Amino acid sequence: MTSRISHTSVDSRDAYAQSVFWSQVLGYTQDPENPDLPGDEECMIFSRDGRHKVLFIEVPEGKQVKNRLHFDLAPTDLTRDEEVDRVRGLGATQVADHRNPDGGGWVTLADPEGNEFCVLRGDLDREDPWAHMVR
Repeated sequence: MTSRISHTSVDSRDAYAQSVFWSQVLGYTQDPENPDLPGDEECMIFSRDGRHKVLFIEVPEGKQVKNRLHFDLAPTDLTRDEEVDRVRGLGATQVADHRNPDGGGWVTLADPEGNEFCVLRGDLDREDPWAHMVR
């Protein structure tokens, strides 16, 4: 027997604002039959195929320490650097820059509530987008 992950839950001070930010970053949508509204204590966004969901839940305390779990994003239609600029334009802040002179590495950002996430190289940064799978 095995289990599957139903959704990823993220504690938030403002579930609605977080759901709006992350839906713009990921290209996710709300449930059209149950749209999220400002003030909702739980807001869920869905991947376009509906297979991945992220639930933002309001909690009274703010983020205190480094995340124990975070998203690693691989851009699909922009380079890593273009995606970093795009996401910063949506309200993310840069936390650390781990880019290498050879073009590798990643950038660590934080969402508007301070949750860290990384932007890795994407398909456009690689001659062979599947080369990273070969060891």
